[in-house]
Amino acid sequence: QVQLVESGGGLVQAGGSLRLSCAASGRTGRSYALGWFRHAPGKERAFVAGISWDLASAYYADSVKGRFTISRDFGKNLVYLQLNSLKSEDTAVYYCASTARRVLPIVRIPSEYDYWGQGTQVTVSS
Repeated sequence: QVQLVESGGGLVQAGGSLRLSCAASGRTGRSYALGWFRHAPGKERAFVAGISWDLASAYYADSVKGRFTISRDFGKNLVYLQLNSLKSEDTAVYYCASTARRVLPIVRIPSEYDYWGQGTQVTVSS
């Protein structure tokens, strides 16, 4: 199994920034890519960004392109999501998830991900 632990959420004003971290442990060799998803009240869980462990190929949802940046520290099994220029509509619980699907671009459907963290709340006040 792969264990994932997110951190870095919080309350921030619109226009502000946060950095989320996802620490992976366990059988990380089974993980091809890590994705960040978010789940806002009344909405479905949605893909935000993803990155492959090997080539660090990064992908973003259109709604966050140019504002969010995903990166990874391969040696430390850490994935980061830098959130800049935050908007009230970015408010959600953010989850990192691991997929073993070895495809590029990486998959964006939640059901294609095998392991999930517990989530971290991001609240953006306007």
